[in-house]
Amino acid sequence: MGWSQWLSRADIRWRAFKYLRGLLAPIERRNGWTLAEQAGDATPDGMQGLLCSPCFNRDAVRDQLRAAVVAAIADPAGVLVADETGFIKKGKASAGVQRQYTGTSGKVDNCQIGVFLAYHTPRGRALIDRELYLPKSWTDDRDRCRRAHIPDEVEFATKPAQAQSMLERAVQAGVPFAWFTADEAYGQHRELREWCQQHDIWYVMATRKDHEVPSGLHTSTRVDALIAKIRAGAWRRMSCGDGAHGPRVYDWVSAPIRAEFGADRRGWVLARRNITTGELAYYVCFGPRGTRLRTLVATAGARWAVEESFQIAKNEAGLDQYQVRRYDAWYAHITLAMAAAAFLTITRAAEAVKGATPAATARTA
Repeated sequence: MGWSQWLSRADIRWRAFKYLRGLLAPIERRNGWTLAEQAGDATPDGMQGLLCSPCFNRDAVRDQLRAAVVAAIADPAGVLVADETGFIKKGKASAGVQRQYTGTSGKVDNCQIGVFLAYHTPRGRALIDRELYLPKSWTDDRDRCRRAHIPDEVEFATKPAQAQSMLERAVQAGVPFAWFTADEAYGQHRELREWCQQHDIWYVMATRKDHEVPSGLHTSTRVDALIAKIRAGAWRRMSCGDGAHGPRVYDWVSAPIRAEFGADRRGWVLARRNITTGELAYYVCFGPRGTRLRTLVATAGARWAVEESFQIAKNEAGLDQYQVRRYDAWYAHITLAMAAAAFLTITRAAEAVKGATPAATARTA
């Protein structure tokens, strides 16, 4: 990744290189002290200075790593995935920190929340964008924001609104993809769904069982009630993709949403049933007329890619191992950790191409 124009001083570029190299090193923790030791520095001052440097264009580096990921694994049938992850913290000074629910610990905890966009194709998956969620307890207190170096122009934005902003950037950057998916925190957000429909972004997003969809003229029905009316023989058993323990097999069924979407587009409610417990999960979907059930199922299953991306970025690139409080420093570390994890994805994709048989390479040429 050629970043010389985004890191405007030679010493900052060299420091960023050493920071990235440290993130990828086999060390137990990746924070200012350990990264400095890995780089041969006597103190962490240089590493901390990098994260706060005005010569570090964080968004431009993000755009460059996104372009590098796309160049390595692009596929027109790719899926963009929005999700969030928590960063457990102590104290109240770190930008955006407060007691809030995070899936990282599975409970309400003192943490920061990052909202991310991942890109998933058959050739690999990686995080390509990020936003720090700032609760109203922060954006309503500008003095507190200034102490954490949060610019005055940064206002409150919901997590779905942040996901929409990242989707917009991906579209503007020409990222090739067919579908978008996210969990119910995003699927139940009407403004995000309507924005996707207006921009013809096809989606499969999880939702709650009490989510209501149009079912006739001036009427609506809960998604669980709509699915309950479907005959038992309509369910189909299939995998939504491979997980850590092999194929993830469930029973699936879909039902049309009785609404006009225009431009030869349709909407559906998709349901997933656990084959062991019978537990149901629901999705709202939008896409081209004639979309097959298998396509909706595969898109729903693609959300697993962001969980894998979080795991790789945390375990192999120190995404969650920072010790910074400033807003700009958070973006700097997270962007560099994403770049380190993206390097691993790009390397694996290149090795997969090298390892392909001549016949397979010829078929894909």
